[in-house]
Amino acid sequence: MRLSPKLVSLSVLALLALVAPMFFPSGFYYRIGALIFINGLAVTGLVILIGYAGQISLGHAGFAGIGAYACALAPVHLGLPPALAVVLGAALSAGLAWVVGRPILKLQGYYLAVATLGLGILISMVLTNESQWTRGPDGISVPDLGLRGVLADMGWRLTAGQFWYWFSALVLFIGAWLALNLHDSPTGRALRALHGSEVAARTVGVDVARLKLNAFVISAVYASVSGSLLAMMNRFVTPEIAGFMHSVEMVVMAVLGGVGSVLGAIFGAAILTALPQALTMFHEYEKLLLGAVMILVMIFLREGLLPSILRRFRGKEE
Repeated sequence: MRLSPKLVSLSVLALLALVAPMFFPSGFYYRIGALIFINGLAVTGLVILIGYAGQISLGHAGFAGIGAYACALAPVHLGLPPALAVVLGAALSAGLAWVVGRPILKLQGYYLAVATLGLGILISMVLTNESQWTRGPDGISVPDLGLRGVLADMGWRLTAGQFWYWFSALVLFIGAWLALNLHDSPTGRALRALHGSEVAARTVGVDVARLKLNAFVISAVYASVSGSLLAMMNRFVTPEIAGFMHSVEMVVMAVLGGVGSVLGAIFGAAILTALPQALTMFHEYEKLLLGAVMILVMIFLREGLLPSILRRFRGKEE
């Protein structure tokens, strides 16, 4: 009996999340694991946009910023519980993506990349300059999610690192499951046809404009939720979360691991999140080594790390 790729991907993801804590030498590594899962959620959204639909975005950190600041501002000014603030941030991101995506997704190639870059920069500027609301570059504190206290009342006492590790792992698992279900659905097949050729997809009756917009909106929601989780875990947020470099990091993580694969993109997020921690002994050369790794991957493993490794492994078996 041959297992489906979706089941294999989800099983591998769940197994790694369950086994990894057995090898953590200290509680600090729970935080690193949580960062990997949160970044993995953001790049899963980019897999839908870039890997499935073939549309590039260099401004997705802006949606992460909206999600993060929703968690900081909504409980204070609107009295919303932090969990509902996450939903509000996702709804605002989806609405903005829908409004802005309608005109800019008519663009293609580097025109689209520049347009999304402008969107991300605009959101970052608003978060920086509207200091009466966001406190500008100094940042703002974020209320606690509150679930850890509920779990403690139920007898499950977890440290902050442990709680965010397991909670972010659960959210990532749900996000990956949804993305893999989309891949296998008729909509997913239409998105992949769109990726191959917009003209061919339109010829066979695919509503290209609607699908591109839907992919953009869905990926914005993923980015927003990841930003919300990061802000609540850190209990603090600054406009840097919506900055250009964060957008670039998201795209690099997805491409490095394999932007056409959910598990591959999460693998790329794990590499780029954990590698700087491993290179701390080479602090002066950290960025040089990271750059060298990315260049070598793009030259010799063009499909991304995980898909290229699996392809070569299958080739040896045959």
